Amino acid sequence: MEYSPFLHGLHVVPSSHVRNKLFVFCIMLSLWFYMIYCCVGYCSTVPNLAYGSVSRRENDAATDNRGSSLGASRDLLNNENELDSRGDEWDEVRGEAKTLDDTAMSGFLNETESKKLPQAIIIGVKKGGTRALLEFLRLHPDIRAVGAEPHFFDRNYDKGLEWYRYQSVSWGEELSIGWACRLLWELMPSSSKGQLTMEKTPSYFVTREVPCRIYSMSKDTKLIVVVRNPVTRAISDYTQTRSKKPDIPSFESLTFKNMSAGLIDTTWSAVQIGMYARHLERWLQFFPMEQLLFVSGERLITDPAGEMARVQDFLGLQRVVTEKYFHFNPTKGFPCLKRPELNTKPHCLGKTKGRIHPNIDPEVMRTLRDFYKPFNKKFYKMTGHDFGWD
Repeated sequence: MEYSPFLHGLHVVPSSHVRNKLFVFCIMLSLWFYMIYCCVGYCSTVPNLAYGSVSRRENDAATDNRGSSLGASRDLLNNENELDSRGDEWDEVRGEAKTLDDTAMSGFLNETESKKLPQAIIIGVKKGGTRALLEFLRLHPDIRAVGAEPHFFDRNYDKGLEWYRYQSVSWGEELSIGWACRLLWELMPSSSKGQLTMEKTPSYFVTREVPCRIYSMSKDTKLIVVVRNPVTRAISDYTQTRSKKPDIPSFESLTFKNMSAGLIDTTWSAVQIGMYARHLERWLQFFPMEQLLFVSGERLITDPAGEMARVQDFLGLQRVVTEKYFHFNPTKGFPCLKRPELNTKPHCLGKTKGRIHPNIDPEVMRTLRDFYKPFNKKFYKMTGHDFGWD
């Protein structure tokens, strides 16, 4: 009988090595399909909690039709600034995951710990330096803080305090990803006796309903507000938005209702947030001034240890986070953090910090400074602290 390569090939028996590879491949394929199945299941059952969701944007469009295209752009920025900040927040939290130490992870599993409602909250302000302050505070062994912004008191209040304490889940955030059911699972951290639980959400300070809601949770809550020169804060706010949407109108055109008349548009959130005295009045209806601490965003950069001393005193904590924890990065223009006990490389804040601001017309800057002067003066008087912005 003649030799036939074809018939011989039909009787080839795979080697054990090949069979093992096929077996592993089948297992990996099964796991992959299972993960997709789980993700689809989660996506189908998760409520949309993202601020500025499609339905909300559609409702806003139907109820707020401002005649000019510039007005429409300004409204769009007011809504989407929050989504931009969530995108930045995701970058920051993703970076924080790399810096978690064994102590924090083991503390999460400690049976002597429990989940508490926050005894202190960083309530504002956006682009003032709240992320930097939170990261500085997380170096303290007696502080347990939520990494991302829960937005409980302004967006998720209807879910109740138990949701806030045990879950604080932000599902289906858009974050300009749009390719999968990407979710951010943030738990209110477990803390032991003597530890302080904290969170930070900068939009709290400017949201009308929040003071009453926090007071209802606990009238003894300590509140921290990081403030910054309102002019540079507004430019930083605009710069953040422009980094996501390069085709937005100019800062100058958004600032004014009528540029020739020098009429500032106070409905634009970038301008409105910096009217600190007006927002503070609402908080003082519920909390005494002794329960609020105002931190200088400028001094957090130039003298982080000095500002941290004030914050630790206000929270009733030992001054653990001192100058030895900071290393100034001249490239970014921000202080980076280091763990002196670990002798590791300094950890700098995310890439979203230290953006280069656009050049703004000097006349616009002067008009804005003049606009904020009466608000600043009143704010200095209310807080008993001159921040030197004028």
